[in-house]
Amino acid sequence: MAYCTDEQLMQMGFKRLGRNVKISLKASIYDADQIEIGDNSRIDDFCVVSGKVSIGRYVHIAPFSLVAGGEQGVFMDDFSGLAYHAQVFSQSDDYLGRALTNPTVPEKFKLETKKAVVLGRHVIVGAGSIIFPGVDVAEGCAVGAMSLVRKSTRPWGVYVGNPARRVMERKKDLLELEKQFLEHESDAAI
Repeated sequence: MAYCTDEQLMQMGFKRLGRNVKISLKASIYDADQIEIGDNSRIDDFCVVSGKVSIGRYVHIAPFSLVAGGEQGVFMDDFSGLAYHAQVFSQSDDYLGRALTNPTVPEKFKLETKKAVVLGRHVIVGAGSIIFPGVDVAEGCAVGAMSLVRKSTRPWGVYVGNPARRVMERKKDLLELEKQFLEHESDAAI
């Protein structure tokens, strides 16, 4: 995978750009002036990231994923990630026929839902899953592949299905690993 050079990244005009950020040359970034990316995060091939988006540290967005921040925003906390084809939407058209739809129609004829989305620390969203506007995927949650998350979750659960439901607890062992990792990173920087 070929990544943008530091110079190319700087030319994109991000609101904030951390150190060691990797963005594929084949990714599509829109509204970079509204996008913040933390240290050591990566966006892979054929991803689309647009609108108000805040990406923490050590975040990975796998190929073919979509992060549509719109006006309200998508906020991905440290160590969160999206697997292949995951999609996160902060706004959605009305599908009940009460209004016109799509971006070619003036706002006054539409009835969009616009709500921020939060993916907490250590959240992992499985391949092909979709996160709807207004959802808060709480810290430590894992969303199984091909799941549809329409409602906010409780921390440290595994959620699967359409609609996604909590099926088990997620282990917190990774919190100790995070601590060790960050200590190692800190020692390596000295």
